[in-house]
Amino acid sequence: MQSLLKDQKSYSLSYTKSSVSTVSVITDFKEITKMGLSLSVVFSSIAGYFLGAETISFTTLALLAFGGYFMVGASNAYNQIIERDLDALMERTKNRPIPAGRMSVNTAFIIATTFTILGLVTLYIINPKTAMYGAISIFLYTSVYTPLKTKTSLSVFVGALPGAIPFMLGWVAARNSFGIEAGTLFAIQFFWQFPHFWSIGWFLHEDYKKGGFHMLPTGKPDKGTAVQIIMYSVWTIIVSIIPVFGYTGDLKLSIVGAILVFILGLVMLVYAVRLFKERSIKAAKQLMLSSVFYITLLQIIYVADKFLR
Repeated sequence: MQSLLKDQKSYSLSYTKSSVSTVSVITDFKEITKMGLSLSVVFSSIAGYFLGAETISFTTLALLAFGGYFMVGASNAYNQIIERDLDALMERTKNRPIPAGRMSVNTAFIIATTFTILGLVTLYIINPKTAMYGAISIFLYTSVYTPLKTKTSLSVFVGALPGAIPFMLGWVAARNSFGIEAGTLFAIQFFWQFPHFWSIGWFLHEDYKKGGFHMLPTGKPDKGTAVQIIMYSVWTIIVSIIPVFGYTGDLKLSIVGAILVFILGLVMLVYAVRLFKERSIKAAKQLMLSSVFYITLLQIIYVADKFLR
């Protein structure tokens, strides 16, 4: 009887450890590919696809979703391999799989490389142009943006280039071409990234300093940085409502849609001005959240406006 109880206890402990191990592996996989960020990028790509598609192909939609996730996941994995020593110095990143010792560099590299191949193949099935822009995105993010982060604040400008590709990638997937429409979607997400990432750089400034990252345009959270955040917020609003004037080809926006986007932009601008006045971590976090709401709701408005117009 005692032997049976010991066997049951041993099995229970083994099962528990196995469950914990499985959960840990899944959690680390989500962290190395930054699942939350990757899914937001997929959302942008799908929005761009709906805007460009004349008829919806669910096969293309699925390929774009998986291909987009693979490409972003690969970029994030490569980034964490390159920055593993710096990540160990910062509070927000020291518990990532590689610096925490839960995942080896080789394992992360296998994941990143596998995702790169799967992403390129998946996007190529849609059309070669989509795969090309996906490849450009990975290259710029890992080979240019990542090493520049410790050298110059211009890294944010460089990083905004691959960061702006997803929204227009969906259009390219739908039309197999890059024109004024895809260029406009690219411009919207390009300008939006400056208030978004500078607000993050503001409230994480001290942590970024530990890793030697230069994320703010003036090098510190000061009045000059706040002024530039306001300027780029204004540019984001302007670019976002340009389609209402009819100069962006097949990418159109109704007056109602433009008004809604403009109101969203004003809300973000209010938080940018508040950051200028207060120059506080709290104000920076509020701006960051408002910028996330802005780009998400803008994409929803654009898509809804197309189908309800």
